[in-house]
Amino acid sequence: MRSGDWQGRRVFLTGHTGFMGGWLTTYLMIRGAEVHGFALTPPTDPSFFDVTGLGARMASSTIGDVRDLDSLTRAMRAAAPEVICHLAAQPLVLPAFEDPKTTFEINVMGTLNLMQAAREQEGLAAMLLVTTDKVYFNQNWHWPYRENEPLGGREPYSASKVASEMVISAYANSYLDGVGIAALRVGNIIGGGDWARHRLIPDAVRCFSNGAPLVLRHPHATRPWQHVLDPLPGYLALAEALLHDPSGFSGGWNLGPIQRDCQPVDRVAYLMTEAWGGSACVAETGASDIYEETFLSLDSSKATQRLGWAPRWNLETAIARSVEWYQAAAAGQDMAALTQAQIDAFDKAG
Repeated sequence: MRSGDWQGRRVFLTGHTGFMGGWLTTYLMIRGAEVHGFALTPPTDPSFFDVTGLGARMASSTIGDVRDLDSLTRAMRAAAPEVICHLAAQPLVLPAFEDPKTTFEINVMGTLNLMQAAREQEGLAAMLLVTTDKVYFNQNWHWPYRENEPLGGREPYSASKVASEMVISAYANSYLDGVGIAALRVGNIIGGGDWARHRLIPDAVRCFSNGAPLVLRHPHATRPWQHVLDPLPGYLALAEALLHDPSGFSGGWNLGPIQRDCQPVDRVAYLMTEAWGGSACVAETGASDIYEETFLSLDSSKATQRLGWAPRWNLETAIARSVEWYQAAAAGQDMAALTQAQIDAFDKAG
């Protein structure tokens, strides 16, 4: 990756107040990018955005809703971006099951509004749109999905993301000729600063911090776990490739972990108890009638071969770094500095 390519580059990033959006914003700014964010207020309290003081360090931070085309268009026009990164979403399976209408409005119409606003942007050259590993029509088989596998969703969250990819494809083929446009499918992201409910690591942090056992919803569900930093060099390498060869690098891309790190929930929970220490423990598993896929993994050989990207931190390291971040936050440490230190350590591992 040619890090100099990002010095002074104008980036419009939706979802910057969220967990992954906050880390990507930080990563881009370290490389010299001028990042303009557009998102709702932070979705949790506390949040990565607030505890790292991210808003004060960005080129601009606009609070807005991707369902509001006018405000989104105004903010994008003011940013005058060369690169757009779209991460704004309703990203959780259980809330999607409870409120499918809002999930589809945000994930589908929000993406449509972004693509519509992008049509008016002179100088726009590349778009990265983060969807999910759950867009594949899951057969629950034990080999990884490639980018040419059929898409499909059996529950509201995955279906909304599949629909958003259809929107991306339609606009890319119909209205945005010459702009490199990629849909990014990453694994189950973990790392410090995620306080969302109904996610394994944040739920574990809440339980362990309160001296309570962690109750698992689907202990044998296997997922492709990866640290939030791991796909980010791939994002930047892909954006640079899109800038130089839009048609050659547009389309879907997997950026998932190695197969060894596709582990069942109960294994990850056990590793969390080891890393956390003290009285951290897992209780008898709970029950859920919400449909979730049993097995999911990604084949990222396309990104490895064409972008030179590969994961850097294995599952054990990802969990250890996550625990380090949460425990430092609880101790009142400077979390912007710790985040920078973790990024430095990650870069040295590359």
